[in-house]
Amino acid sequence: MRGSGFLAIWSDIERKALTDYRHWLTREHTTERVTTKGFIASRVFRADRPDLDRFFILYELETPEVLDGPAYLARLNAPTPWSQRIMPQLGNFIRGGGIIVARAGRGEGSTIAALRIEHLPEQPKRLADAVVSLDGIAAVQIGATDLARTTVPTVEKGMRQQEGLFAGLFIIEALDEISLRGALGKMAEIAPEVIQGANDHEVYQGIFALDARIANLD
Repeated sequence: MRGSGFLAIWSDIERKALTDYRHWLTREHTTERVTTKGFIASRVFRADRPDLDRFFILYELETPEVLDGPAYLARLNAPTPWSQRIMPQLGNFIRGGGIIVARAGRGEGSTIAALRIEHLPEQPKRLADAVVSLDGIAAVQIGATDLARTTVPTVEKGMRQQEGLFAGLFIIEALDEISLRGALGKMAEIAPEVIQGANDHEVYQGIFALDARIANLD
């Protein structure tokens, strides 16, 4: 990630609406977002689970101030007709954004764990460096949620029945699932307070990415 800010979103979609949802994400929604001032890129991941269709979206932001800035709020208060159709269908919706407090590694991994954590580690940079040094780990990001900027009322927020929050974000990017599982196991040893407080240990696979530099070429 290049900027100092992030926006992370989890949601489920029913199987009958999956095609419409994926087309909305890849053909309209992520383009709309990354062409908004302050957005750098978007990456979409799908949970490696056969029993439900759960997605994780990670946006890179120039700064956390983008979250309640005029450009993004204008988008949130004027959802497209396609967004108006999709938003009410999203289940288990969790959204939060803020500042990246530590990062380590280079590049991106296709297999990730996106952990919602209750408490940030006391030394986030040291922990990020320790995890990224493990076999098969490409990168680690740790973020702190800005609750004030995340919870600004908007038209889009009003279209969703419920919206969960989280205090911090811990992302591990790996080359494969075996390496990722190994890193999660090691974290249980070196940072039990972080891993035990995480809400989600699911594995996600990358399915789509869009950079603002490409999206703005049209």
